[in-house]
Amino acid sequence: MKEFLQVMKERGYLHQCTDEEGLAKSPGPVTAYVGYDCTAPSLHVGSLVSIMMLRWLQKLGGKPIVLMGGGTTKIGDPSGKDTSRQVLTAETIASNMASIRTVFAKFLAEPFEMVNNADWLEKLNYIDFLRDFGPHFTINRMMTFDSVKLRLDREQPLTFLEFNYMILQAYDFLELSKRNGCTLQMGGSDQWGNIVNGIELTRKKAQREVFGLTTALITTASGAKMGKTADGAVWLNADQFKPYDYWQYWRNTEDADVEKFLKLFTELPLDEVKRLAAIKGQEINEAKKVLATEATALLHGREAALAAAATAQATFEQGATAEGLPTIVVPELKEGIALFALVAKAGLAESNSKGRELVRGKGVKLDDVVQADEKYVVKLESGQLKVSAGKKRHVIVKPG
Repeated sequence: MKEFLQVMKERGYLHQCTDEEGLAKSPGPVTAYVGYDCTAPSLHVGSLVSIMMLRWLQKLGGKPIVLMGGGTTKIGDPSGKDTSRQVLTAETIASNMASIRTVFAKFLAEPFEMVNNADWLEKLNYIDFLRDFGPHFTINRMMTFDSVKLRLDREQPLTFLEFNYMILQAYDFLELSKRNGCTLQMGGSDQWGNIVNGIELTRKKAQREVFGLTTALITTASGAKMGKTADGAVWLNADQFKPYDYWQYWRNTEDADVEKFLKLFTELPLDEVKRLAAIKGQEINEAKKVLATEATALLHGREAALAAAATAQATFEQGATAEGLPTIVVPELKEGIALFALVAKAGLAESNSKGRELVRGKGVKLDDVVQADEKYVVKLESGQLKVSAGKKRHVIVKPG
């Protein structure tokens, strides 16, 4: 466990630990878990830090558990949210869970454990649960946790349903300690209060020594939240975010973030990270390409990563219309579609109005030729067309 903690420090994962010295002395392979709710068919890149922590744990001899919140998703974690989550059906939650599993199968070696907290939460008798576990949680203490405090400070409503979330998450740790011998819960720093609750409950009810470890919430050098772009979330499932787009996301990393992201999101040796981080000026783009290729290889495989890199080189350095670019079918092309609407349909703008702004600002190209007339009608009965927004975002459109 000492080696794992050392890696967590050296690569910039470790933010808080409830008892670092005690955890370092833990005998044998440590079993640790991270919880993920099933609110969408895919996790986004903001979850990648905790996924990498599980990967490093496994590589260094530990046992990772992926806890899927089949039960807690029905409530919704209030941490970091101003509004309540949309209530999902059991069928949607099950479908999301199956889709999310495919990502973990790429980062963790089989067999790895994926468990569903619905297996125990849905069997609870509410009255018995309140009697047995309610006395261990005081309202005074719960009101001090950020997940509650920040919502109330913003004068946003917090439902009683959501207020129960932290108790159920604490119960998850207790159950996993008994069922799976789990002694460590990991997560983002926004989960610190929930993790501490679970540690205290497990110590009181099972007399077991367990630990918590968090990573800082990752933001870019400019302060933007990790996992978001102007066009939406950076999803980890290929059907929601193409490997080429994923490669481009990392390629567009800010200069000041290159070293940090190489440490967190690749497995390159630290001396190689240091060498790449020392590159200055225009040459830093080469370091960004390495970051993009290594990060993409972990998720989508080396072949897909190299294909994305080759596509980018052909597109940006040679000016070619490369086949590897994202391709979408736009049936309206056969009859003719306004350029601003095509830009929106191609996912290069969030709306028609944003598409108009891009066109007016001379930010749109058709087959590498600027087209600034927002009323321009694009008509294409066959073949394909490359639509570009700025220098780095390109899509191939076809009429069908």
